Amino acid sequence: MSRFESFLSGQFEDYIAYRQNLGYDTKSLLWVLRTLDRHLLEKKPALTDLTSAFFLSLKTSLHVQRKSINCLLSTTRMFFNYLVRKDVCQDNPLKDIPLLAEERFIPFIFSPAQIDRLLEALGRSLRREPTYFVKELGIYLAILLLARCGMRIYEPLRLKRHHFRADDNTLYVEKTKFKKDRLIPIPGAVAVEITNYLAVRQSLWGADDNPYLLAASPKKPFYDYLIRPRFHQAVGDIGLSCPRQTIGTTNIGAPTPHSLRHSFAVNTLKRITETGRSPQHALPVLAAYLGHCEYKHTTKYLKLLDASHWHNIVAFIQTHAHRP
Repeated sequence: MSRFESFLSGQFEDYIAYRQNLGYDTKSLLWVLRTLDRHLLEKKPALTDLTSAFFLSLKTSLHVQRKSINCLLSTTRMFFNYLVRKDVCQDNPLKDIPLLAEERFIPFIFSPAQIDRLLEALGRSLRREPTYFVKELGIYLAILLLARCGMRIYEPLRLKRHHFRADDNTLYVEKTKFKKDRLIPIPGAVAVEITNYLAVRQSLWGADDNPYLLAASPKKPFYDYLIRPRFHQAVGDIGLSCPRQTIGTTNIGAPTPHSLRHSFAVNTLKRITETGRSPQHALPVLAAYLGHCEYKHTTKYLKLLDASHWHNIVAFIQTHAHRP
């Protein structure tokens, strides 16, 4: 049974099979072709009606991010190149349609001193009554792992107790984004915090059978909704609260838990630069540590070498955004 209903349904299915045989993932391709299929059903064109004007109208009718519109245009252009090679049509109607200027995102970058202040504020806010203390300490430890190890927010929450190896100060991070596992060394001070947390947990809860490294209770795992409010409270406590801004096609990020991962990468590269070494040489190691599948995801941090650079870029954009 076809996944499509328009007159191009057979060609869509053939193209998906063609891309799969070449070894490509077709998840985003399927979204594009389904979007195109719905538009064809709505407009009911013939093949000869599929002109540049037709696709320009599709481009303006989509209410999604610029990145998604560009994905649709470029993927549809490739699909019509395929049809031209098969002699289904004579020309590619999308060959002269330009992509949109994509929005640029500048993440908030904490300086090392700001991260220290954030963790200190978080530590001062912990409720120390026995009823709450293990969960409170878990919130602190989760944010500490984001800040000191550059983890994604869900990665500390999925760690099992056996993933922490106290003998060599490492964490085994499994089933992460891009389905990659990795073994990462962690700072000695972080290993001490994990060991202390487990000791407090044992003291207050006894021998609980919760397999997770961070636990909300003896039976329940941790969830990110426990972390985010306390992170934002600590950000406010140290006077760093600021809203996300959009200036032209540039989005300037507000402080979020994921900003700690960005800051870890940027500050690591800055420390390397300060020693007189080239940060480019460290990219393969940093990419592996962060769990990136491609270096291009790591090289973006070369453009933001520290927090002061972030503030300079933001100030420049704010000053020049509305100039003719």
